[in-house]
Amino acid sequence: MTERIYLFKRFERFWHWSQAALVITLLVTGFEVHGSYSLLDFGQAVSIHTTAAWLLVGLWIFAIFWHFTTGEWRQYIPSFDQLGAVIQYYSYGIFLGRPHPYRVVPERKHNPLQRLAYLGLKLAINPLIWASGIAYLFYAEWRDLAPAWLGLQEVAIAHTLGAFMMLVFLVAHVYLTTTGHTPLAHIKAMITGWEEEH
Repeated sequence: MTERIYLFKRFERFWHWSQAALVITLLVTGFEVHGSYSLLDFGQAVSIHTTAAWLLVGLWIFAIFWHFTTGEWRQYIPSFDQLGAVIQYYSYGIFLGRPHPYRVVPERKHNPLQRLAYLGLKLAINPLIWASGIAYLFYAEWRDLAPAWLGLQEVAIAHTLGAFMMLVFLVAHVYLTTTGHTPLAHIKAMITGWEEEH
């Protein structure tokens, strides 16, 4: 039996896909600025990277406002109920064809593992990228005030670390979207808003 649940509101879907496009743009241009490859010229990559970064910061600020005014911030409060079952499911249960142990409802749309991952993203990865990116961009304004151990190289390392953490999160996120009852089921839900529960 299949049940359709309206899970993702219009703003959530807009926020998700806009954020995805900006994060991918930042990763591509950021690794280019870092010298990993050459698709654009350096100046163009820096310009696109900086513009995408400010757009993403604006989107994050608006999303934080939206989460707090709608109460959706509660979706990210960690829950350890069924955490072990969800970890077992993704470790081996999924490969044995077992059903997912967590039932999604609009009030609890993220399973316990997702809640921890998204909370880590919002409290660790995003702030590291924000702080190091802004410090990198405005280094000339504050370098004379910085302690001796904090130079441009340390800021760049922190920003690159944040970028690799975001890349790992993105790869894991994309992989896990394919683990629904069909490979595109979760992606379809983030396009239409409707999740099909089997």
